[in-house]
Amino acid sequence: MSQETLALLVGTTKGAFVIDGEPNRQLWSVRGPFCDGWPINHVVGDPGTGTIWAGGGGEWHGAGVWRSDDHGASWTVSKLSTGQIDSWAANDADFAASIGWTGELPPFGDRIAQVWSLARVGERLYAGTKPGILIVSDDEGRTWAEVKGLSDHPSASEWYGGAAGLVLHTIISDPANPEAMWIGISAAGVFASSDGGVSWERRNDLADVSVSGTADHPAAPSEGHTGLCVHHLVRAPGSEPVLYQQNHHGVWRSDDAGLTWSAINEGLPSTFGFPIRVHPRDPETIWTLPLNGDSAGRFPPDAAAAVWRSRDGGATWQDLRAGLPQEACFFTVLRQGMAGDRRDPAGIYFGTNSGSVFASSDEGDTWHEVARHLPTILSLEVLESP
Repeated sequence: MSQETLALLVGTTKGAFVIDGEPNRQLWSVRGPFCDGWPINHVVGDPGTGTIWAGGGGEWHGAGVWRSDDHGASWTVSKLSTGQIDSWAANDADFAASIGWTGELPPFGDRIAQVWSLARVGERLYAGTKPGILIVSDDEGRTWAEVKGLSDHPSASEWYGGAAGLVLHTIISDPANPEAMWIGISAAGVFASSDGGVSWERRNDLADVSVSGTADHPAAPSEGHTGLCVHHLVRAPGSEPVLYQQNHHGVWRSDDAGLTWSAINEGLPSTFGFPIRVHPRDPETIWTLPLNGDSAGRFPPDAAAAVWRSRDGGATWQDLRAGLPQEACFFTVLRQGMAGDRRDPAGIYFGTNSGSVFASSDEGDTWHEVARHLPTILSLEVLESP
């Protein structure tokens, strides 16, 4: 990759897309769709090599992880589970021949419905799936194995799914220590590992147990724990283990690697939302995009779009609206739909279920639409040169 390379990696209901940006972050061009039009829940890239991985699938295709070593020009798939297409092919030789079906059984049979998240951790590639299984690859995504330490967790029988089912949607790590990892499962909560996934500890305790039971909602904090329907999880930069999460019921901060959590909702228009993002250099700067509520339409409050930014770790919040639609705006931004670059000032980006991508090159002060009319956007990540 050249020194000035910057691209947005977009997962949609109709394949993966790459949106290439100019160095000034003002001009963008869209390429795609890729991955044979599979529903793609998450796309990530390796800034060192330019390799891109896309995870997704569904009832028809089964689950799989696609890989491109040439910035999206060509792709190969590692199929992980069976779908309806396999049943059709098994019973129709002509159809099987037309799609090149070999009859080889994928490694996870029918246990995995979709891949929901991907993360490069050290030299390994991890994937989170529906239903709540973590898998790992030691060969750049070609072959995969189950992380048994999580699947065999003593609480596994208690996990329950949210509206999208039991999904492992977030995988993050400590850049200085790949053995330290955190995951988010909806609706089982946050889990942490200090030994590279061999063992896992559930981390959903409240710093102040008095907030339990203060809201009449099944996803609200109770019995000394945050709500377990965590929507997205991020780790702040720096040596101190500061985490943030956007939950089904509020935005939360942890200053002790997830051992305890404190609500930071004061000043926000809603406790409901999906994405959260942290600044690449400042652990106190975060962005989120509140929606009006889980049963009130899941669109921006008053149908006017705003990204909310805090410069003090969630103590106060500011709404950022310049360039965003302020009338009749009913889009949703999903849990993996917000991303950022590492430039100065930092860029921030989000994609909507109505197929638009909005970008800011000044940390959210102003916005412009860089793509529109894409399929429903399920995820957005940034791939840039190191």
